[in-house]
Amino acid sequence: MSILFLVGARASGKTTIGKALARSLGLPFADTDQHLLHRAGRTVEQIVAAEGWPGFRSRESQALQEVVDAHPAGCVVSTGGGMVLAEENRRLMRQRGMVVFLDAPVQTLAERLSRNPVNNQRPSLTGKGLIEEIGQILNERRHLYEQAAHHIVDASRPMPVVCQHIEQLLQERKPQDHAKA
Repeated sequence: MSILFLVGARASGKTTIGKALARSLGLPFADTDQHLLHRAGRTVEQIVAAEGWPGFRSRESQALQEVVDAHPAGCVVSTGGGMVLAEENRRLMRQRGMVVFLDAPVQTLAERLSRNPVNNQRPSLTGKGLIEEIGQILNERRHLYEQAAHHIVDASRPMPVVCQHIEQLLQERKPQDHAKA
């Protein structure tokens, strides 16, 4: 089994779906954001204040590599929303496993963030309101999520349906999918 990478915007369900898939598949679960924060011993806000977004993005790439290296037998990985910004991250994920873009409409993402205030504690990337920021960031990153992904899954559907769909994709996966770069 290779690594299953989940990419997408904040609140697309990467962590929730990733944990459920890991349980169902009997695989370890890793969250690159949690790995990064644990290693840094600081919050995202503290890292960004001290190092700026470029410093955070560098740490994010390092966290991805460390998670991949720590799980040679396979795992399910929830990535940070900006993981796809670096070409080397997109390439690494495609080479080392199957990448699934959890796609959801802006309104769905905003509703999820509003229901869970903890998810809304990251520093603003644009200084705009929640819906405007989500829309702008998703528009800017969509092509990168699609470029990284082997599969795009509608993450606005109920979690069990999304998990079942991804498990089916894993079963149907052809060897040549792994070689795409």
